[in-house]
Amino acid sequence: MDNRSCAADPSSSSDARKWTTILVRYREPNHARSIVEIVITIGPLIALWALTWLAYDFGFWWLSLLIAIPAAGFLVRLFMIQHDCGHGAFFRHRLANDWVGRVIGVLTLTPYDFWRSTHAIHHASSGNLDRRGLGDVNTLTVREYLTLSLWGRLCYRLYRHPIVMFGIGPAYLFVFQQRLPVGMLRGGWRPWLSTMATNLAIAFVVAALICHIGIKPFLIVHLPITLIAGSIGVWLFFVQHQFDPTFWARDGEWSLHEAALYGSSHYDLPAILRWFTANIGVHHVHHLCSRIPYYRLSKALRDHPELRGVGRLTMLQSLRCVRLVLWDERERRLVSFRDLRRIKANVPAATSGQVHPAIVRLDVPTPSA
Repeated sequence: MDNRSCAADPSSSSDARKWTTILVRYREPNHARSIVEIVITIGPLIALWALTWLAYDFGFWWLSLLIAIPAAGFLVRLFMIQHDCGHGAFFRHRLANDWVGRVIGVLTLTPYDFWRSTHAIHHASSGNLDRRGLGDVNTLTVREYLTLSLWGRLCYRLYRHPIVMFGIGPAYLFVFQQRLPVGMLRGGWRPWLSTMATNLAIAFVVAALICHIGIKPFLIVHLPITLIAGSIGVWLFFVQHQFDPTFWARDGEWSLHEAALYGSSHYDLPAILRWFTANIGVHHVHHLCSRIPYYRLSKALRDHPELRGVGRLTMLQSLRCVRLVLWDERERRLVSFRDLRRIKANVPAATSGQVHPAIVRLDVPTPSA
């Protein structure tokens, strides 16, 4: 199914809204299942962390690096549990969701309450060209990019380079940026409480581990796990909205449900990767009804196979998304820097009022899956 043709159909917005009604019946969490999901995620993570340390302690540093890969997979899965808690989807009661999310946030280096606020903004404005910014991968339009100075274009190209986007960016985001409520520095005491309380808890856990095994073993064991998990998380968030064809529109043409269905991908991963990523690839269904626990998303797809083809991406197809860096408002699609050579002559000069704030504030991407 072509997203652009759906988006152009006047009935598509109402059709997308109907899907939210249909999907409501999958929202109810199963408490026993949720608890099992936590146990089978955090248990192996702790075991693999200990095994990584033992491998290093016995001199098999290369083996510790190999074990760090599946450990990172379990850390990603733990983040997805925190993500569901943020949507109130993992347990029926808000207190249970919030406190489980806060505890997990210490392990994922993500201040839960602050992240939940920014992620709610992402869900409320995804695909809206007039409300880009917090909780998104910054994406400029072709016209905005062409108004930049040479330095501005260089900064944007560096920001969108794969090494920065999926390597340096995630490391900076999880290790440094999330230690402050960036984007909500003047948002009152709640964002600060969330970040500072999380920082304090992280410091306590890190200090305890360093006292037990030493600072060098801790860094050699934990940094690879964290960095690999961070890169995977940012990649997943990237392909969930940066694909072709996707849906973006200005305020007057934008609709929440249409953006959810046609502006979020179905990342059709192999079964083992679907498990480790907690079905977050079924992102269009998640955006249509964010209260569905991740372990019910696959059932929603089985019951409604017509949703399988909407925004579907295979692993091979997703690799091509890396080159999509600018939104062409004329063609209503994401384009590459190479495509600029073809369309540059046809883009009229933009006035200063058309330049989006994201041009001068190039943040690293936030993995608000």
